[in-house]
Amino acid sequence: MSSRALIWFRRDLRLGDNPAWTSACTRDKVSALVVLEPTLPAAAGPYRRRAYLSAVAGLEQTLLSRGGGLRVLKGNPAREVPKVAAEVGAEVVVVNSDVTRWSKQRDNLVKSRLDIPMETHWGTLVHPPRSVLTAAGRLSRVFTAFYRRWMAKPLDIEAPPQQTEILAPPPGTALADAYGPDLPPAWTERHAWDRLERWLPEADQYPENRDFPARDATSKLSAELRFGLLSPRAVMESVGDHTPGRAAYVRQLAWRDWFAHLTFENPDIDQKSLRPEFDQIRWASGPDADSDFEAWRTGRTGFPIVDAPMRELAATGRMHNRLRMITASFLIKDLLIDWRRGERWFRKMLIDGDLPQNCGNWQWVAGVGPDAAPYFRIFNPIKQSHRFDPNGHYLRKWLPELALLDNRAIHAPWEANPSTLAAADIVLGTTYPRPIVDHAEARKATLHAYRNALPHRPPRRT
Repeated sequence: MSSRALIWFRRDLRLGDNPAWTSACTRDKVSALVVLEPTLPAAAGPYRRRAYLSAVAGLEQTLLSRGGGLRVLKGNPAREVPKVAAEVGAEVVVVNSDVTRWSKQRDNLVKSRLDIPMETHWGTLVHPPRSVLTAAGRLSRVFTAFYRRWMAKPLDIEAPPQQTEILAPPPGTALADAYGPDLPPAWTERHAWDRLERWLPEADQYPENRDFPARDATSKLSAELRFGLLSPRAVMESVGDHTPGRAAYVRQLAWRDWFAHLTFENPDIDQKSLRPEFDQIRWASGPDADSDFEAWRTGRTGFPIVDAPMRELAATGRMHNRLRMITASFLIKDLLIDWRRGERWFRKMLIDGDLPQNCGNWQWVAGVGPDAAPYFRIFNPIKQSHRFDPNGHYLRKWLPELALLDNRAIHAPWEANPSTLAAADIVLGTTYPRPIVDHAEARKATLHAYRNALPHRPPRRT
């Protein structure tokens, strides 16, 4: 009698360098399953929902091209996975694990409902959690120390998957049957590899160019990694570290692993600061804070380097990493609004919204996580704007109402003289908002709030 496996795809929507797929293919026959869980689309914004469906469509297309197919069902995995496993006569359910508390709870529940083993692998990280530890057997809370051990750890080499029979799903279980006919175009792992290969010639200049949003200098692979169209290990091997520029890019993959490992160890990372003393900060609240948050969310703060990326996020679901730091710092350090509120908004709207990466980076900017930017590091939005978009090319793209300002005035329109504003057809407070906060005064208030939260230290005058 032939052996059979059921592979349950989640955020690993590819076949290449996928340890769960490789393991499943050691059986004679493989059935492939995706379960569309109703709670997930409700939590995600429109861009991530569409990207996920495109990636599922791409996986379905790939499996069809190999003579099989993908069974797509809507519902609760705790009910659907055991049911499908029984229907196909599977001897094992194979998955790639995830690090969030929600995914752990879901998988434990599914496992408890199965009468066959659930075999777990790690196909979403370069190195799995608990595999990069200090000599004392702990996860380092300092990134540089983690990175050294991460780089020194040999990569697990996956053997290519064996040839196996991919079973076709029964009628009525294709993606179009589960979702409906209005599907986005398929987004395949081949598309992801094409993007990586187009970018590779730019990798050597990565450190010099990556912080300038008007330049097309980053790989833009975060969504491909988020949905598993590429494995981070394969990206690392393709980029290499044989030049300083490529080594700098690989370092970003180590940050990605570190935040995932931290989330595995601290599953409430979206709720609690990893430096708990900072959970005592008295954040702004009430109608004024709500109004400030709305201005930030909609790109109406009066600070162009904040407003432009927030409008881009709303229009596309994307934002450059330097701009993520600037806009997050503004919300936390200029408006004194709880980092968790901004993190939730970013995670909802970003096409690559991912709890470990989002929470890790927001805690870093807020200065409340391990090895975070010090709490007293507060970005000056005007200086950041001059430094990283000196000619205003990015600002003009997303703030067309400021397009006629010169390269100096566009960074701080409220500092321009009346004739300059009039020549650019700008009326502050009408065609473009006045600043909602004074940066210098906000900085003082933030430092006071953070210092008051620190234990055993009396408040300092600012």
